[in-house]
Amino acid sequence: MKLKICESLLLFIIMTSIITAGALSARSQENPLGEFTGQTDIGSPKLSGACSFDAERQAYTIAGAGDNMWFTNDQCHFVWKKMKGDFILRTRVEFIGQGVVEHRKAGWMVRPSLEADAPYVDCAEHGSGLTSIQFRRFKGANTEEVKLAITNADVLQFERKGNTYIFSAAHSGEPFVSAELPILNLGDDVYAGLFVCSHDADVIEKAVFRDVRIIHPVKEGFVPYKDYIGSVLEILEVHSVNLEKIYESGQPFEAPNWMRDGTTLIYNVSGRAEGWGRLNRFDLATKTPTPLNTGANNRNNNDHVLSFDGTMLGISDQSPDHGGQSCIFTLPSRGGTPKRITPLTPSYLHGWSPDGKFLVFTGGRTNKYDIYKIPSDGSGPEVRLTTAEGLNDGPEFTPDGKFIYFNSSRTGKMQIWRMRPDGSNQEQVTHDQYNNWFPHISPDGKWIVIISFPEDINPADHPYYQQCYLRLLPIDGGAPKVIAYVYGGQGTINVPSWSPDSQRIAFVSNSDLAE
Repeated sequence: MKLKICESLLLFIIMTSIITAGALSARSQENPLGEFTGQTDIGSPKLSGACSFDAERQAYTIAGAGDNMWFTNDQCHFVWKKMKGDFILRTRVEFIGQGVVEHRKAGWMVRPSLEADAPYVDCAEHGSGLTSIQFRRFKGANTEEVKLAITNADVLQFERKGNTYIFSAAHSGEPFVSAELPILNLGDDVYAGLFVCSHDADVIEKAVFRDVRIIHPVKEGFVPYKDYIGSVLEILEVHSVNLEKIYESGQPFEAPNWMRDGTTLIYNVSGRAEGWGRLNRFDLATKTPTPLNTGANNRNNNDHVLSFDGTMLGISDQSPDHGGQSCIFTLPSRGGTPKRITPLTPSYLHGWSPDGKFLVFTGGRTNKYDIYKIPSDGSGPEVRLTTAEGLNDGPEFTPDGKFIYFNSSRTGKMQIWRMRPDGSNQEQVTHDQYNNWFPHISPDGKWIVIISFPEDINPADHPYYQQCYLRLLPIDGGAPKVIAYVYGGQGTINVPSWSPDSQRIAFVSNSDLAE
């Protein structure tokens, strides 16, 4: 890969990315069915169904009738798109009104044709609270069912991996409960989408589907840190869990960092295409990115952090002039000439002290990664704060400056810890089965957001392209609550991503947007 390209070519690449991503966003807003391309009544129900898409709220209201979806034939209203390969489908669902029949159902469905007796598989939430996988193996065969060990779920996720279908359901705020249906061959080309069935020929039932996500995961055999897929910028209201998808690009990007004026984000371009490692400013009003000037230090990873007053930006740069190893620099947050701070590499920045006098970072020294601090003006030596076994990473100051929160694998799983600014009184904060990374404290000092990886992930790794959770916990103590179900991982929330008013977080999820 060439390490330098002319400015005109770089500008062309950036503008092309902006135009492409903008077109994707515009198409989503203009399409009357949002993410979907068609809708139909399956099985000729007595009453016709319909779908309306509220682009501002990014919500779908689907009305459907139909006798049933059972035995050898189906009747329902289906909103769909044609899909191939593996995929992940996710939504929050809520029935409108009390309903007439307790077996009314709503959810995701996959089928090779729109014929009433076609083979199919769905994941459904029933009016009675039943949550199950229902499927027909062959054309005209009787429907079968697998019940999940959860009722009244309002978060539904349906995943296809080859000929295996995995249904995961949750009460909003809780982890998924899953069931798997192996060896169901519906062919590669399928209709996939949302459905509603009233279970009564003379009744129309309605359901609202929010946070609809159609995700194309990485393909089998992808090589981490060599193969990349697209990125989606999302903003979540942490207490209402309202979620908005605001931008997407086939050129991957990572780690949105909220500017103190609340109008702008900073993120880094990733992947291995020309221009990777640049920082972009993202205007939330116009939903467009523009390059941020970091001088010759243009190989920035996803460890860039703003000072508490918003005037300075710290970056972790991997440019060739320091061996391609991550090194910490500081510069004005609006852009400018960077100043080198850490003489030793690799050094990965994670936080500023509230008074702006210190940086805290993860340093790799003699094959051991620990947490260090250093004067932010580079006037003094680095000071090691952790010495425990395992990986110690992700340090961040609380707004009052009394603690540094971080993650450590010293007790087995990666868990959240905290310590005093001098490294004393190190104590564990989370104690669960997940691998918890990157504690980010809200500006008002009341909340912590973390990213939680599955328990089978190597505790020392925070890889790309995993199904994981964003979780919220009170800083004064309490159990973490799931606030977002995410296909992402590396680059999702590596940096402090709270809005200045402590109400929202910005994060990145992933999908192969070329599909």
